[in-house]
Amino acid sequence: MKIISDKMKVLIVLACTAFAVVGFMLKLPPPFRRIDQELHALFFFMAAAFFNILFQNKKISTHLLIFGMLFLFSTLIEFAQDYSNAFFHRRIHGNFDPEDLKFNLLGLFGFSAIWMLYYLGSEFLSNEDK
Repeated sequence: MKIISDKMKVLIVLACTAFAVVGFMLKLPPPFRRIDQELHALFFFMAAAFFNILFQNKKISTHLLIFGMLFLFSTLIEFAQDYSNAFFHRRIHGNFDPEDLKFNLLGLFGFSAIWMLYYLGSEFLSNEDK
């Protein structure tokens, strides 16, 4: 059953992407800077959950596509943060940080572990009904 049309899903993805790009391009307020990496992990955990739920994902291939797209996004954001300093001729954000990528992956793998348990559980239960 479709609750949200495909066009609406595309608009939601575009809006969330635009919001995330703007958010990642700004410096964090000082109180949050000491937990920057944990916020990266949390963001990508929640983004993976959001997109898997939005697309009502029940396939490993779709999950891997979402995982890959989010990791690509995280890598491009890191490069954009680094480039923004040269583009704007002032520091609006830090530099490319491989540690951020590590925590982005941590968030994605964390959600993937939970999703995989859900997937295996639903497969097991559906096979049991046959």
